[in-house]
Amino acid sequence: MKIEILTKTENQKILNGIISKIRDLMNYKNLEPGDKLPSERMLSEKFDVSRSNLREAIQKLEFYGLLTSKPQSGTFVADIGQVAMNGMIEDILRLEEPDFKSLVETRISLELKTVRLAAQRRTKEDLLQMRMALDAYSEKVKNGEDAVQEDLLFHLAIAKASGNSTMNTFMLIITPQIITNFEKYHVCDKDLAYRGIGEHQDIYEAIKEQNPQLAKAKMKVHFKTLYQYCYNI
Repeated sequence: MKIEILTKTENQKILNGIISKIRDLMNYKNLEPGDKLPSERMLSEKFDVSRSNLREAIQKLEFYGLLTSKPQSGTFVADIGQVAMNGMIEDILRLEEPDFKSLVETRISLELKTVRLAAQRRTKEDLLQMRMALDAYSEKVKNGEDAVQEDLLFHLAIAKASGNSTMNTFMLIITPQIITNFEKYHVCDKDLAYRGIGEHQDIYEAIKEQNPQLAKAKMKVHFKTLYQYCYNI
């Protein structure tokens, strides 16, 4: 049995092809909001693609709110008109994998807002989560271990403390890509990691004191090196 290994680009091309076929099918059958799509088995046979690839394409359209899957019932067209649906699918097909600079810029923009909100809205439980992540990061850095994930767990705790579910979700979405790129570009060297302990502590104290302006200022200091590094790679 031959196992075909596809590159990320090749897999993306297959998914985009399936999404295009789903769009064409909806247009051809003039499907309206609430209408049900054919079963996965029927679609995979019709499009001549694997069930796993088809499911991944459907999940992507679900993520963007264009389809809705109901257990034991099937997949349905979301409450979006045909013109808007076609436009959104075109946008999805044009999406490219974000580069490292884009990820950094997005992360900084998000976190300068979440840290201010966290300082205003944080709870005792939020502070506990931040403290645990901060301590875990400090311990790994002092032991000479990779602490990228602990670093990001601290920032995710801040996003959660902001009380803004949309910003929190965005952080969760981009975090895996940030981890991958940090490891790829060796962003967190020893000196930066040690400096990060004190910077994290400053951010934590500002949030604890419920001082939004100070929290934002300390986050800017924390990101200054990362931003400069990003534009030198």
